Amino acid sequence: MNVMGAYKASQTVSPQAKTEMLRIVSFLEDFGGELEDTFELFAPNPFYRMALHLIRGHLEGKIITPTSLIGASRVPYATANRRMKEMIEAGLIEQRPRTKSGKSVSMHPSEKLLEQWMQLSGRVRRQGEASFGGREQAPDTADYYYGGSYLAAQSIPPLQILAEPLKVSGGIRVLVHGDPTFMVMENLKRQFEQVIGTQIHQRAFSIDRLREEAIRNAERKVSRYDIVAVDLPWVGGFAERGVLMPLDEAMDIARLDPADFHTAGWKAAHWAGRPYGVPAQTTPELLFYRRDLFAEAGLEPPATTDALLDAARVLHDPQRGRHGIAWNAARGTALGHTVLMTLADFGQPILNLPEIAGGFDTDHLAERDYRPTIDTEAGLRAAEFLMELLKYSPPDILSMSWYERVRPYAAGNIAMAYGYTLLAPYFELDPSSPAAGQTGYLPHPAGPGASPVAPVGGYVMGIPANLPPERVRAAVEALIVFTSPQAQKLYVQNGSRTNPRYSVGADPEVRRTSPIFEAVDGMSWRDELQFWPRPPVPEICDIIQICGEEFHDMLRGIASPREALRKAQERADAVMRANGFT
Repeated sequence: MNVMGAYKASQTVSPQAKTEMLRIVSFLEDFGGELEDTFELFAPNPFYRMALHLIRGHLEGKIITPTSLIGASRVPYATANRRMKEMIEAGLIEQRPRTKSGKSVSMHPSEKLLEQWMQLSGRVRRQGEASFGGREQAPDTADYYYGGSYLAAQSIPPLQILAEPLKVSGGIRVLVHGDPTFMVMENLKRQFEQVIGTQIHQRAFSIDRLREEAIRNAERKVSRYDIVAVDLPWVGGFAERGVLMPLDEAMDIARLDPADFHTAGWKAAHWAGRPYGVPAQTTPELLFYRRDLFAEAGLEPPATTDALLDAARVLHDPQRGRHGIAWNAARGTALGHTVLMTLADFGQPILNLPEIAGGFDTDHLAERDYRPTIDTEAGLRAAEFLMELLKYSPPDILSMSWYERVRPYAAGNIAMAYGYTLLAPYFELDPSSPAAGQTGYLPHPAGPGASPVAPVGGYVMGIPANLPPERVRAAVEALIVFTSPQAQKLYVQNGSRTNPRYSVGADPEVRRTSPIFEAVDGMSWRDELQFWPRPPVPEICDIIQICGEEFHDMLRGIASPREALRKAQERADAVMRANGFT
């Protein structure tokens, strides 16, 4: 029997059962320790201790070496070494080479040992219920014990080591954005290398450089990367230009459990009905606001743009070093995103998308039947709103972009800020921040006649179209690991505040880390999470840049709102004509 057999056996175990096994392993470890510490003549059992160590390592996705296994036995080295060899001969332990020479190995529980421990877990639970009592159970709630079923139903087990290490020359090469979530992944690189069994080489760039490198990579004969991170608005353009491989060509999409992804994030990964990436971050832009400052001022959380302006005016106090609100207003890409999202706040997409229940239809973008919609009455209301917002913003607002708007909020100098959830660690994880523990999370307040929207941002991870065929399988397996519920939970536990999956947002341990997950889940269920504000058409980056330039001139006083709208519309129309639209 080999490691693959053990792996297959473990895959028949539900997440609830794995959680239960870990809980029982912890109980048996603690109980054994109590016995050993209480009775002087009670000697440690090396078989018992090493088996526990192997099972825990397998369930938590940790490498177990012969040395660590011997150390877990609590008996002298020579004795433990003999017992370990006996377990190997009995078919309880499988060994996997860690190097090409085979001199270094990792230790894994065999299928036989896993099956024995699965049976033991059930017996321990039943004995506990029989001896100490538990809730009366209906036949279909037999897994309920000691109040544990609710947690077991939602708690995601740790990452597991792949049964077979990925065999790919040079390891897995990943191109990502240099944001907090991907940096968490970089910090956890060693653990992920243990899980997939090969090295990970990660390169991180700023958003504009990331796009340039992804396009440059697509022009190479052979891709330098196995996996690339893609900002959601780029998906259509990258699909049209052949930057990304359609995922349904490379894998069985069902392995990703698509229904577990937030609907908006999963739909945003598609072009012409085909998925081109797996959501790695679903990070809506929200309104962060200081609950304590609102309470002191007797203000309600703003649900409308008028209420937002009123709150910004009341809380704006430059003499005391506090400003009402911060937002993306730096020229170009940063302000361009703000323009698109502000249009959405007033009920208008940047393109003439057909209106449907709950928003606007994006399913037929690949048919290329769309036009920019900037110079409109809703566009004028959005432009005038930004001009009003300028009055209650810090003096350097016109140079503020992604991080600059959140840092002063974290420092206590700003009462409200528009920001992606991925930036929340700047204040949530800083105990010295006045915003820590005092931040509320809202979708964008809506203009007259419009509905609140939380514009979805974030990244998908896709496979380059020019990746050599012999590397595709390994890229797929790594992609599944990196975007799995287990990995997403690990990112959260290590500081990330993005999450693309319903199951992760429902995990009790995840919910305890931040109120942001419950808030975002609520927005998703209310259909407030939407990606239509930044439709992923091939021209979107040019349109964003144009809006970011013309509206910056407006905010600087060089152009009136109507002039900014007219110029942006003319330039956007010219882009469309250059791309073959008549």
